[in-house]
Order: sequence, then C-alpha cells, then structure tokens
Amino acid sequence: MATDRPIPPRNALAHYAAMLTPNALNAAALALWRDAPARWTRIVGAVRGRRRASMRGLVVLPGGGPRWRSVPAPSLPGPAGALVRPLAVATCDLDRAMMLGRTPFPLPLHLGHECVAEVLEVGDFVRSVRPGQRVVVPFQISCGACPPCRHGFTGSCTAVPPASMYGFGLAGGLWGGALADRLAVPFADAMLVPLPEGIDPAAAAGVADSVSDAYRQVAPHLPALLAREPDAEVLIVGRTTRRDPLTSSTVLYAGLIARALGARRVSVADSRPGVRELAAGLGLGALDARRPREWPTAPLTVDATGTPAGLRQVLRHTAPDGVCTCVWSLHRRAAVPLAAAYVRNVTVHIGRSHVRTLIPEVLALMADGRLRPEVVTSNTAPFSAAPAALREHCHDDAIKTVLVAD
Repeated sequence: MATDRPIPPRNALAHYAAMLTPNALNAAALALWRDAPARWTRIVGAVRGRRRASMRGLVVLPGGGPRWRSVPAPSLPGPAGALVRPLAVATCDLDRAMMLGRTPFPLPLHLGHECVAEVLEVGDFVRSVRPGQRVVVPFQISCGACPPCRHGFTGSCTAVPPASMYGFGLAGGLWGGALADRLAVPFADAMLVPLPEGIDPAAAAGVADSVSDAYRQVAPHLPALLAREPDAEVLIVGRTTRRDPLTSSTVLYAGLIARALGARRVSVADSRPGVRELAAGLGLGALDARRPREWPTAPLTVDATGTPAGLRQVLRHTAPDGVCTCVWSLHRRAAVPLAAAYVRNVTVHIGRSHVRTLIPEVLALMADGRLRPEVVTSNTAPFSAAPAALREHCHDDAIKTVLVAD
C-alpha cells in the first residue's frame, strides 16, 4: 500500500542545515564525550585510506538516492580481526530516514549495518571462527575484553570510541558499511556469532541489530511478569504519524518475540495501515497510534515512537508497578511525568541495546522455530538491484528490505 505523498529527501543545503539544530549538535557531542582523539585519528586514517585498493560500496548522498561507488577496500585488521563477505544485509528502521537525510547522521555515508556474512580471512589469534563459515556480524564494535564487554554491556565497549558501529558513517566512526564486497571485523572472536545450520542468512540479517533490539525490549521483563500474571498484556507503540520517515520493523519483531516467550495478549499500535495490517495477519492486536484513548493499560509497554510526546503517552498507558522500555531517542530532553511514575511505581528504561550479548539468545529462538523474523520482510532483492530496491524502500510503505549477494 503506497503512501499518498512520499516523503521527499532533503537536499544538501537542508540536510547540512539540520546538522546545526540543537538535537543534532547534542547527538554529535554525545559521540565525543570519551576518546575524542581516537575518533579523530580514525577519521584521518579513513581519509588517507582512500588511496587503497577499491571495492564496491553502497553510498548515500544528500538529496540523492543510494548508489554503488568505489570505496577503499579494507585489509585484515590485525591478528585478532577478520575479513568477511556480506551475504545478506537488512534495512534498519533508521535507514530510510538516513537515506532521506532526515536524521542527525551526516551524509554521505556508506550504508548497511544489519548483516550475515561469510568469513574470508582471519588473523593468527582468531580461534572461534574459520574461513567459509557463515556468521552474524553485530552492528556495534566491541572488544570482548574490557570491563563493560565482560559484563555483557558490549554497546559500551571502552576499547573503541562511543557509538562505534557499522553503517552510520562519520557519526559511527567510519567503520564502513555492510553493503559492500568486504567488511573488516576488528575483534573476530568477540564479535562474530556463527549462524546455526538451517537458518537462512536473509532471515537472520536483522538479528545484527533490530531483531536483537526488539528482544531486549521484552525478554528481560516478560518471564517474571507472566509468572505473576499469565494473561498480562504487552503494548508496543510505533510511529504516531503516517508520514514518519522511520519504518516499524522493530515493533513487529517485539510483538513476535513477546508471543514466542509466552505472552497471550500483545498489541501493536502504529499510525501506518500497512503495519497494522501485517500485525493483524501475524496474530497481534492492531491499534492506531493516533488514537491513544483506545490503547490498553499494560504492565509491559514499549515506546518506539522516538518522540518525547510519544514516550509520555506510552507512560500514561503503563500499569502500576509496570515497566516501560524506550527503544530510542536522540532528543536532548523530554518532559516526563515523574510524579505520576513515582506514585504508580513505574520503571522506565532508556538506553541502547547490547546487541552482541543478545544475538545467541535470539538465534536460539529462531533455531527452535519459535521466531521467524522473515515474516516481517516486505522486499528481498539482490545486491545488483540494491539502489532501485532502496529507492522503493524510501518511497512506499515498505517495512523491511533485505538485500542478498548475487
């Protein structure tokens, strides 16, 4: 179902002007709060690396659609690293907005951060993976050895600058994008997760980010909640306007995971008819996010609106002694009803996911047949058709596009 009026991409002037807004400047500052010299060193190295041997990479420019370009080819990143060949790359809910120039992430950038790949080469210190093996590549860079990584907080790895990740260009530290012939993995043993036999790479590509992100919204809270109240309801709220540039795969994954973990009553609220139609087809309750009076009050709520107003509305529908998890927000501040949350004893969790820690648990759900992320995929196309497929993803009601190696 196509939207009435496609969201236009911002031209270069409008895109770079938006980089000067308070929210964008705040997001940029957050990436520099620690290890700024290391980030600048990496940027300088990436610029100098343009003289290296080249490969194909999909690049997004301001005001223009994605296109294949010649980009520097990575070399083996040391004895602990690996080189991999992407086999399947999925779009994240942020990717459409990034391609339209409607995020704080500066363009141009090398796109792609949800990836299943084949190992091509490993360093001398690598023991857990071998060439020819298929692996899930988490989008966050993590060493596995620093204190946060050892405690499972891999998204907060201190061996690399904050928010180091694939597919986010300058904002992510210029680690490259997964839509390419090769991808360098600096900490192979810590990062790469072997893909279980029988799982299609195209089905598992989103596990590298959005499927695992959806898992952390419900899995830490749901078992205890269901033990206390077997018929407890879960409310997951996505986009609140029809013309929002972000997509809504994460809300659908969260609903499927809640069902897989035993929840009987799961409702997804989204403003887009296509999302509600798919939710209903998957056996989930389908609600209009623009009609909050029709939402249930639930002991577990998920805010995927990305807006302060949306978070406030979801908090109002979180039951006493309940939990509200916030998928993401890059706003500087939000007016949160603290007194109401205090009196009702509501727990609010706001933060990034630690994807590498969660990937094995998500793959286990897939391996035993309880979770099938592929049912959310709206389009699959080969790498050779990636520019056209991603332009289509930008200008219709696509939810999840998966690109596979030719």
